Amino acid sequence: MREARPASFYALALFFGLFVLFLYGPMITILVLSFQGPQGGLTFPLNGLSLHWFGSLWNGIGVIDIGAALRRSLWLGVVVMLLTVVISVMAGLAFRRRFRGAALLFYVAIASLIMPSIVVSLGIALEFRILDDSIKALGDAWEIEAVQRGYTTAMGLFTSGLGAHLSWTLPFGLLIMFAVFNRFDRRYEEAARDLGATPWQSFRHVVLPIVAPSLIGIALFGFTLSWDEVARSSQALGSRNTLPLELRGLTTTVTTPVIYALGTVTTGISMTVIGICLALAMMVQRRRRRQGTDAGRGML
Repeated sequence: MREARPASFYALALFFGLFVLFLYGPMITILVLSFQGPQGGLTFPLNGLSLHWFGSLWNGIGVIDIGAALRRSLWLGVVVMLLTVVISVMAGLAFRRRFRGAALLFYVAIASLIMPSIVVSLGIALEFRILDDSIKALGDAWEIEAVQRGYTTAMGLFTSGLGAHLSWTLPFGLLIMFAVFNRFDRRYEEAARDLGATPWQSFRHVVLPIVAPSLIGIALFGFTLSWDEVARSSQALGSRNTLPLELRGLTTTVTTPVIYALGTVTTGISMTVIGICLALAMMVQRRRRRQGTDAGRGML
């Protein structure tokens, strides 16, 4: 006979259920309210069901170009994702060998995780202001006309903005790759070398397929952390805002459910990226199991 569950089980189950509701309740609320009717407001109850506010979002919200901000966030997120994956893999490979100053370099690389995000953003903005002043001073001293007339600032989406986002995403990628390579069995590489593989062939055909699921996870971290970053972007982007910054500004001026429609769209993009990454991870795992099965049959 099955034993009766203790009272503590139901208490913990209730606590977990309340935690999940607290975690996902706001997202579900925004999703539901984004389908308000044309006469609907910002709160319950719903006044009809329609896609009216999505149409309003498509037509634009005042003077803010949501489409341009969305494209900027997407491009920046993709670039941050790619750089995070590449740099994390290279750093993980480099730290497999001991070298002088490795511990110091490691702590420097992840130090931005413990720094307040707004402080990091202000520091990057200050660095680029100093750079701008230096370039303008050199332009005046050397009488460079292009600098004197056309130069404004080096701050931008793929300069200061990219650096600000990488200061947030790279530490996560590094920590994941360090954990992966600390558990990596070097005998796979040794076997490949014994079979005549070059270092590049060993990495491409042995190491890379084994760590591929972790790379998908790093890519997911890189894109999603960049996609919704606000604090580190607030002072480091210059004149062009990303979508999260525009969304933060809209919360104080937009008083219709169109703001919920925008939240639903951005959440849908995030969920799509997460779903793609999970599907890729499952495909890699399935392919690895199939190759292992085929290899076992070949040995028999």
